[in-house]
Amino acid sequence: MMIGLAKGASRSTLLLVANASRRLPMRGLLHSEGYRPLFSGHETFALRQLWLKKAVDAVGHGVHSNRAPSGGAGRGRTKNVFSEDSAIVALGVGKNMVGSIRHWATACDVLADVDGLPVPTAFGGRVFGEGGLDPYSEHPSTLWLVHWKLAGGWAVHRTHRSTTWYWVFNHIHEQSFSAKTLLKSLDEYARERGGKLSAATLKRDIEVCMRCYVDRSETNSVDDFADSMLGELGLISVQSRDEYALRRGPKSTLSDGAFLYALTEFWQAFAPEQSTLSFETIAYEIGSPGRVFKLDEDSVAARLIALDSLTKGAFLWSDSAGLRQLIRTKPLNLDTALEFAYAH
Repeated sequence: MMIGLAKGASRSTLLLVANASRRLPMRGLLHSEGYRPLFSGHETFALRQLWLKKAVDAVGHGVHSNRAPSGGAGRGRTKNVFSEDSAIVALGVGKNMVGSIRHWATACDVLADVDGLPVPTAFGGRVFGEGGLDPYSEHPSTLWLVHWKLAGGWAVHRTHRSTTWYWVFNHIHEQSFSAKTLLKSLDEYARERGGKLSAATLKRDIEVCMRCYVDRSETNSVDDFADSMLGELGLISVQSRDEYALRRGPKSTLSDGAFLYALTEFWQAFAPEQSTLSFETIAYEIGSPGRVFKLDEDSVAARLIALDSLTKGAFLWSDSAGLRQLIRTKPLNLDTALEFAYAH
């Protein structure tokens, strides 16, 4: 059953989505040939607001506050700053949290390994680096883009460490779900991919995923949820101790620019040679912005219409003869799209 269709959706649209829903579990990032599922690395710590900046600072300056040479981030360093004992003092956290910070920075596409050393990615440096667009994660677009990095996209183009996050926002078709059924689904998936995990490992990963998104006002466990970075997005609500619900509909804090960035990254991987992308693909395909941001049809359509003005005609919305699609009239790179995300 597909939840979140706009009122008055045609029967053909309903059938299209229903049929796509049956195909989707075998598509997308998690079922691509080169993908390796990962259900650990966070040391059971949910992502905290300042950790991504801490990661970029540690790599950019080194744990001894030595700037990398101007030739490039990380050059001249022969040690992994996260493995040095001084990282505990420099980052101001415990040993397990040092590992967690590196995990989250990699999972969020903020850091990448180059020759065995962590270096800022284009996204990480532009947002969280010195003079970055939003180093302290105060802008709503940062939260949405971090969520996108964890749960969105199509192809394997980087190290993706958040299998459970991607599964929750792309492979759960019902509005409500339980931690028990999610654990069963992930266990079956992991076995199909040739992996063997303990129930305890999967259970911890699911708990951390839920802690990342559930707003602190919905739980009595203040310590666990107080520093959750993504709780403000309102994407998951608590129904009971073991039951959760995905919140579909308009997202008032999601800017058209952040939506554009996600769409651009998705398009580049999903259909790089195509100059058009159908409405259904943008709204419902695995790893698409509409699906990952849990937008309803009306919300997706409104944002696609707005892209004409935002991109000055680089993206044009077309709705003729019953065919709804977005037309790309000229290339738009991710750096430009990122600027749009923080324009207001």
